[in-house]
Amino acid sequence: QVQLTESGGGLVQAGGSLRLSCAVSGGTFSRYYMAWFRQAPGKEREFVAAIRWIGYSTNYADSVKGRFTISGDGAKNMVYLQMDSLKPEDTAVYYCAADPLVTLGTIPTKIYEYDYWGQGTQVTVSS
Repeated sequence: QVQLTESGGGLVQAGGSLRLSCAVSGGTFSRYYMAWFRQAPGKEREFVAAIRWIGYSTNYADSVKGRFTISGDGAKNMVYLQMDSLKPEDTAVYYCAADPLVTLGTIPTKIYEYDYWGQGTQVTVSS
């Protein structure tokens, strides 16, 4: 069974950077759509970014375009989210998610489309 473990969260000042990591076990990340979602206090979980390794493609939420970058490392079976120019509104628990790659279609962006989830890592951006 695929297991996802996030790390790299922490406290950072506005304008700073953080790099989140998602370790994939029980499967190869290239066989999945891999994504990052986040959930801020009192808000619904929302899509942040996703990557399709085979037939390479990425997708980003408008709120993070130009600031966040999703990437992968096949040798380490890891997925990353580089977050730059962080804003207080980026404060949330960030979750790694995976959806089996069965077609080279549109990258999924909805919560219900993903089958596997990590436990999340807290990111706090101070004003």
